[in-house]
Amino acid sequence: MLQNTQDLTGYKLAASDGDIGHIKDFYFNDESWAVRYAVVDTGSWLSGRLVLLAPRAFGLLEVEDKKLGVNLTRKQIEDSPPIETHRPVSRQYEEKYYGHYGWPVYWEGSGVLGATGATVVRPPQDPEQRPAGGPRQRDDIHLRSAKAVVGHDIEASDGSIGSVSGFMVDDKSWAIRALVVEAGHWYSGKEILIAPAKVARISYEESKVFVNLTKAEIERTDEHHLARTGEGSDSRADFPTD
Repeated sequence: MLQNTQDLTGYKLAASDGDIGHIKDFYFNDESWAVRYAVVDTGSWLSGRLVLLAPRAFGLLEVEDKKLGVNLTRKQIEDSPPIETHRPVSRQYEEKYYGHYGWPVYWEGSGVLGATGATVVRPPQDPEQRPAGGPRQRDDIHLRSAKAVVGHDIEASDGSIGSVSGFMVDDKSWAIRALVVEAGHWYSGKEILIAPAKVARISYEESKVFVNLTKAEIERTDEHHLARTGEGSDSRADFPTD
């Protein structure tokens, strides 16, 4: 089933031997369009420390109870490498992280989820010039915060139209299937979907997502439908709900 990352933020997380906190954010890869980590606020348990959980550790998602199971013990999570607050994740950190759990690093495996071939405008490497949410040297430049991208303007081929309000993810594979877009005042607050394949590039300096669609193509899209090129709308482009 597809879930909006914005709706999942705040979900409680339950390890095999007790609760561990709640979801604060998601880090996703903006080339493969797959969630790589949930960012967990551990609250009073670890004195507010943030930890990362990879999808391979996720268990049952209980939407009604707003809870996500985690197939790890509290001790395993407590002993995991700490992350630096407000700093992107480095490849060196990921190697240490996966080594802690005895997992193969994902970039050495096959079957990267959701590949689209989208390109990315790289932010400047000088830390003093780096925009909020942008990478530093030695950081994985394609690992981004979902929360940071929410609010980015959508730049169609002929101008700006709306902004990112979330991401629809498959709660089994954790691949991102669509960007959720609030398409502007003319749409009365309605949301439409844009497939990752339509994303040309993301500019973190400009806080914009550039898409291979026209404003008219986005404008005529029905609510909760995928925007597509060409005339009219096609219900076959909609996502299944289960």
